[in-house]
This record gives sequence, C-alpha cells and structure tokens, in this order.
Amino acid sequence: MSGKITWTPRGNIMTEKFKIGGHTIGMGKPCLVIAEVAQAHDGSLGMTHAYIDAASAAGADAVKFQTHIAAAESTPAEPWRIKFSRQDETRFDYWRRMEFTSEQWQGLKQHCDQKKVVFLSSPFSFQAVDLLERLEMAAWKVPSGETGNLPMIERMAATGRPVLLSTGMSAGEEIEAAVRLVRAASAPLAVLQCTSAYPSPLAEIGLNLIAWFRKAYGCPAGLSDHSGKIWPGLAAATLGCQIIEVHITFSREMFGPDVTASITTAELRLLVEGIRCIEEMLAHPVDKDALAQNFGQLRRAFTKSIVAAEDLPEGTVLQPQHLALKKPGMGLPPARLAGVIGKRLKRPLRADEFLLEGDIS
Repeated sequence: MSGKITWTPRGNIMTEKFKIGGHTIGMGKPCLVIAEVAQAHDGSLGMTHAYIDAASAAGADAVKFQTHIAAAESTPAEPWRIKFSRQDETRFDYWRRMEFTSEQWQGLKQHCDQKKVVFLSSPFSFQAVDLLERLEMAAWKVPSGETGNLPMIERMAATGRPVLLSTGMSAGEEIEAAVRLVRAASAPLAVLQCTSAYPSPLAEIGLNLIAWFRKAYGCPAGLSDHSGKIWPGLAAATLGCQIIEVHITFSREMFGPDVTASITTAELRLLVEGIRCIEEMLAHPVDKDALAQNFGQLRRAFTKSIVAAEDLPEGTVLQPQHLALKKPGMGLPPARLAGVIGKRLKRPLRADEFLLEGDIS
C-alpha cells in the first residue's frame, strides 16, 4: 500500500477491551490519562519521584517515562534536535545523563505502585526492553520515533502485554506494518494519534484520526498530545477516545527540550477533572421531554401567564390593551394570547389576576 492513510475500516464499532493495571481500556470505559514525564526530570532521580507524586495528586492514571541507555540506542554522532543543553557537549552525553540504573527504575516503579498509578516507560533499545520486562511493566508504549523499529516492537509484542503505538512520525504504510506485527503476536493494541512537533500547532493535532484508527483497526484509539495545552485532550475526550497522553512539567520556566510541549501539573489536574466531567455527561444522554417534566415547579416560577392589565368587568370583549404577560406561569400561557382576543369574559377579573380556561367564552 502507499504511505497515504487509505485503509478500509474493519467495523463501525470497536469491541476490543483489555486491561492496563487495574484500568479497562475500551469503548464506554473511562479514558486512561497518562502523564508523560519524559526528560522533564533532567537526570535528577529525586525530581523524577516528585513528578510521580504530582501526577498522582493531579489524578493521572499512569505516569510514563523514557528509558534511555545511551550506548545501546545512540552513536556519538547523533545530532541535536534542538541544542538546548549548556552542560552536555553532545546529544549522546545528554542521553547518558538521563540514564537510571536498574535499581533506580525498580524504585520508580515501586513508588508508582504505592501511589496507585500505572508505571509506564518507553524503551529505546533492546536493552531497555529487557530492563522494563524485568519490572513486569503493565503495557508497552512505542514512541513515535520507534514505530518503524519492527524488531523491537516484535520483542515487546511477544510478551503478550498491551502495546500502545504512537504514530507521530509515520505514514500509513509504516503504521500498518507495526499493527500487523502486534496483531500477529495476539497482543492487545491501541493506536494513538500523535503529531511530532514541539509544540504541536492546534491545526495539526489530527482529532479526526482518532476515530479513523479505531475503525481501521477495531482497537482502542487515543491522542498523544504535544500542544502544551489542555484543549486537545478535552476535545479528544468529547470524541470518546480511550487514552490521552500529555507531557507534564512543574513550570514553563523549567529546563528541558519538551517544556513548550508540556502542560503544568496544575493544568494536568484541570485536564483530568475536565475529562471526568465530559465522561459523566456522555454516559447520561438526556430525554428532553422527560427532563422538562422534572422542572414543573421551576417552570411555573420562570414562565409567564396571561393576566388582566386592569380591572375588567364580566362580559368584557377582550382586546390586546386588556391583557398583559406576567410571571408566574399559573394561568393560560403566552402562546394562547392571540386566541383569547375577541373572547368574552364570563366573570370579572381584577388587575394582575390570571386568565384561566373557564373564564372566557
């Protein structure tokens, strides 16, 4: 097939469900909110643990890191995406400073377990896959730069654990190949729309692709967002996506390559609250007629009735100047006004007295 996304949908209803930790991923289930720390810790183990505390307090379901082993994933000649670091001479040096030991990764996972958030980390080498496999990580997150790394995806899928596939740098053919490989291993799959721009312009978020991926592959779909704003995540939740991943930072004044593409931990709290509110609304469709019946007393207080504009004797042939529309809604409604003009009063009415059905002939 060509690189253009032109797949034939495999069904209009996505029925696949699977577990990540204690969370069920699938249609009708709460959206899994992943707080992506990435390199926001800047190599500080203490700050990394602080991000776990902050993400948990904000209501995130999972905290995701990146497991970098410089010698296993990079060469000293790797160029900088952005030359942001004053202390690292090369990008290789930067990756090396981002490394944690196996014991430190174990401690991070234990901290996540204590906070009851799912520990996730994206591997960038076979060695990183092996390290995370020893931690019995609940699911694999394939970062956008590794979507074409089929040998590594094959190793992840072979564990049988769910694979969350980001698509930020890939055209249709590469995504299709990765999906086929995961399906062949019978591993659960979710495909995430992602735009690898830091930050991503709102016009390039690609919300339309969430439903497309879901239909094309019959699997859960979501959004990995690099906009640095909460709006794409809220919009994706309204569209019923199953997973939302956002980069986080303590402050936009922090150091690091992803700060401009991150939301603050305070904004993460707002995002989570917004997503849960949206889910509550979507889970309870409203019957407008039934809802209106529930507001009978309130309706009477807020609506108006036809009343006498002045004292009117019995036998008065009603004209527009004889009547007014005033609250509450205890008498004939305003919609009846034209129909009562020319009718004759069967009894006298005082000013502001309601006109009732039996009062006219």
